[in-house]
Amino acid sequence: MLFSEIVGLNHIKTHLAKSADEGRLPHAQLFVGSHGSGTLPMAIAYAQYVLCRNSSGENSIDNSCNHMCNKLAHPDLHFAFPVAANEKIKKHPVSNQFLEEWRNFLLSNPYGSLFDWYQLLGIENKQGQIGVDESEEIVKALSLKAYEGGLKIMIIWHAEKMNAAAANKLLKLIEEPPPKTIFLLIAEEEGSLLQTIRSRCQMLHFPPLSEEVIMGALRKSVSTEKAALVARQSNGNYARALQLLERTEGEEVFEMWFIKWVRIAFQAKSNLGSIQGLLSWSVEIAKTGRETQKKFLLYCLDFFRQALLLNYQADELVYFSPTKENFKLEKFAPFVHGNNIVPIYNEIQNALFHIERNGNAKIVLTDLSIKLMRLLHTKP
Repeated sequence: MLFSEIVGLNHIKTHLAKSADEGRLPHAQLFVGSHGSGTLPMAIAYAQYVLCRNSSGENSIDNSCNHMCNKLAHPDLHFAFPVAANEKIKKHPVSNQFLEEWRNFLLSNPYGSLFDWYQLLGIENKQGQIGVDESEEIVKALSLKAYEGGLKIMIIWHAEKMNAAAANKLLKLIEEPPPKTIFLLIAEEEGSLLQTIRSRCQMLHFPPLSEEVIMGALRKSVSTEKAALVARQSNGNYARALQLLERTEGEEVFEMWFIKWVRIAFQAKSNLGSIQGLLSWSVEIAKTGRETQKKFLLYCLDFFRQALLLNYQADELVYFSPTKENFKLEKFAPFVHGNNIVPIYNEIQNALFHIERNGNAKIVLTDLSIKLMRLLHTKP
């Protein structure tokens, strides 16, 4: 992957290329950034730049090394990422058993999310992780000599998904790796990564992309007007911008679930019979996969945030535009204000916390729904 294929982030590209050109290669780096900021594509481009001894700020040398890296098949480029048992691998899953799927995933959508990856593996109703079996595979892979005789690079995607046993097993290796070995860790939730791991890495933060950068990338395939609208709605997330161009079915389902939820919550205050509607809604969402539930709750946070901004006349920051004709964000916004937004935010975050830790989704969502019913009727 070339640096030029990555959207924006010119200052990070320049920094990484310059450090490689000058031979200043930290043995462990941690790329921290939200989904859609380009952390994984940047790590792959940087690894290719280093492995293939490219120079002058771009991976432009036409040789066998670059061809292998373009296909994600370089023998000295290793990957570790969250996995779980599925129909193909029943027990002790590790990344090497899913390399074919991984390459297809990256080559088709290098900005893909963890949820997209779980869907591809058919494990969206499970909690993927980087476990102790994976750490043993990493130790084994890096104990071998480099195939090309140069550097070995290990990219760990979503390093925050390492469980404690795996992280502790890799501590010493990350602190004192074998000769000519580089670790590139990627994380969205820096705080979820063990402090002992973070302290052993040189950290690089990836900011959200600007509207101008996203619009410039989109103008290659759509009109300027469409690119400007989508760039504004993407909120600095290039992956979301690509999804908005296609308006994925998942987003439409989330919108339908959200509208149904808040409407029943409004009615339940004056019509106790609507409580049954909240229970039915909770059962419906609980039947989906755990990752779907988490993604939906994050969508709800965004929806409430957008309503709050609209309520306080920060129209230039509002990028949500519900597709349902009988639901207007302008009419919903007055019910989200400074007196209830923090409790709403906290309750959704608590629900996320419990669902992520295998809490009973039906109970968690029912509890959240009843609390939302009260909070939406809080006066400004």
